[in-house]
Amino acid sequence: MSQYLQEVSEKVRKNNPGEPEFYQAVEEVLHSLAPLFNKEPKYQKHKIVERLVEPERQIIFRVAWIDDKGEVQVNRGFRVQYNSAIGPYKGGIRFHPSVYSGIIKFLGFEQILKNSLSGLAIGGAKGGANFDPKGKSDNEIMRFCQAFMTELYRHLGPTIDVPAGDIGVGAREIGYMYGQYKRLTHAHEGVLTGKGLLWGGSLARKEATGYGSVYFADEMLKSRNQGLEGKICTVSGSGNVAIYTIEKLYQLGATPVTVSDSSGMIYHKSGIKLDVLKQVKEKEQARISRYAELCPDAVFTPVSAYPKGRNAVWSVPCQAAFPSATQNELNLEDATELLKNGCICVSEGANMPSTADAVNAFLAAKISYAPAKCSNAGGVSTSLLEMSQNAVMMQWSFDEVDAKLKGIMSGIFDGASRTAKEFGEPHNLVLGGNIAGFRKVADAMIDLGVY
Repeated sequence: MSQYLQEVSEKVRKNNPGEPEFYQAVEEVLHSLAPLFNKEPKYQKHKIVERLVEPERQIIFRVAWIDDKGEVQVNRGFRVQYNSAIGPYKGGIRFHPSVYSGIIKFLGFEQILKNSLSGLAIGGAKGGANFDPKGKSDNEIMRFCQAFMTELYRHLGPTIDVPAGDIGVGAREIGYMYGQYKRLTHAHEGVLTGKGLLWGGSLARKEATGYGSVYFADEMLKSRNQGLEGKICTVSGSGNVAIYTIEKLYQLGATPVTVSDSSGMIYHKSGIKLDVLKQVKEKEQARISRYAELCPDAVFTPVSAYPKGRNAVWSVPCQAAFPSATQNELNLEDATELLKNGCICVSEGANMPSTADAVNAFLAAKISYAPAKCSNAGGVSTSLLEMSQNAVMMQWSFDEVDAKLKGIMSGIFDGASRTAKEFGEPHNLVLGGNIAGFRKVADAMIDLGVY
């Protein structure tokens, strides 16, 4: 990293104390940008990096709501509107106890470049609250979502900021928030994505992030005259991303053999049974150990049996791995184990699931490695397709949306791969993706002047 970029990095740490996830996201990008800044000094002249690492707007607010016992509960809500140079703010809302400003800023910063790479006209944002939906009744979740939207609605609009779902925010939560938005604004407009099909949603939206991750993996392997057909694959997580990663892997002829949640992981050598997984997680909303009860030949390993800091999913031999749970779930030891066992492809379905050391190990091994801002872009891309359908008051078929998604993921791979080759590192899609995404936003910021 150049002295200039190092100084920017140090300033980020000074101005944002106690936010390690945010530092990690920013420093990865700054490392990648060094060759671009050597080639094109205009970005330093216009102070683009200094402007990019500062959100255009940060909103922090109190969310007071009443539980089923009639007691007042208080949470903290966030919306970071990071960058709108190429379009309205776009990024999900996360409800989870771990949410704090650093998590939201890291996700929002990643979203800028991810959205740019998609080729679509959307800026970057993220939001959420330190609210845990687990164990709450539908009425409690409804009251929380209504209280959350009562503050947030004034900052939203179909050409201003269009949130979507994320961890802890699915169709139910989007419905409650959209209902409150309609109540407050008297407007039925495309201001949230991930909506129900009866009131403006898009087919293939819940499948999109998982499908996109698999499409991207297939593009990487095809560029090396291979493919996913016949490959043994490991998948972490068991939410939407993991479930629909598994669904698309089967469609492309691969065999996914693992899933996980915070309680442990399942290894099913013959292949994860998708219908059973959907029953456990979508219908019963049970822990993943329930899968082993329904499939006696599957093996459940509780999290307490893992070596400290490790994820047992990544010890299962595979040719392709799909981290699809949460940030920093795959560390250097996990990466080393994957490589030792013959893994040749890693496609990230979650946001920044690999630690910096793990990423460096994958890059050094020159395997097909897809950083999240490339391979995780399917969800937000389909969200924009939902916005397009809302704008013309139409609904496209599942196959139409899926075909557009596949084309977008192919375009992201082409852009990142072409840029990586331009800078002399053809196997480094971290560098290629970061520079390609940055250039588009940076050039727009220069065109728009200082704002």
